[in-house]
Amino acid sequence: MNFFVTGTDTGVGKTLISCALLHGFARQGLSVVGMKPVAAGCDDGGMNEDVRALLAASNVLASRGQINPYSFERAVAPHLAAKFVGVRISLERILQSYSELESQADVVVVEGAGGFRVPLNEGQDSADLARQLKLPIILVVGMRLGCLNHALLTADAITRCGLKLAGWVANCVDGEMRMLNENIEALTERIKGPLLGVVPHHQNAPDASEVVRFLDMTLLKH
Repeated sequence: MNFFVTGTDTGVGKTLISCALLHGFARQGLSVVGMKPVAAGCDDGGMNEDVRALLAASNVLASRGQINPYSFERAVAPHLAAKFVGVRISLERILQSYSELESQADVVVVEGAGGFRVPLNEGQDSADLARQLKLPIILVVGMRLGCLNHALLTADAITRCGLKLAGWVANCVDGEMRMLNENIEALTERIKGPLLGVVPHHQNAPDASEVVRFLDMTLLKH
């Protein structure tokens, strides 16, 4: 029971939802591990904050290289961050790391970088990675002005790739968004996948172990 988490954009809460899913599955007595194939943007210690969060939410001890095969200092698009240091992101290397994690855990939650079509190298993007992993997709929609178009285009791209949309999450990143409920209703009517939950706006960074209560895990079917 593994999943690929993507988003309508960067900064919409993919890591938060990925970690919440890990906590939710762990509470079912399952061994879980998060994976961030490509991370761009590291602190002074060379660690990406998304990777750190996924490590903390996992209950399987895996190497950092397995969980995060590619990590780059610059917080820019993955293919550009890689180019700056003379590296080409290889999907084969990512698939190998994923295979290793899959053999160690009941559930692997793979968090993509940026949006669904963000480039990874000169000819492949995050959608190509998802297609090769052959995992059902969970779409995180950052609820803010403009999200309807972004969400529907992303959902359509997932379908066109021949992948299953296991469900989507409405993450209220804008506490001042007008007609929030109406926007969620519009997406519910149009996205061919269940609404797994609505995560309310939090003034401060929310705890993923608490956010899981807003998700209906029973709707996730592999």
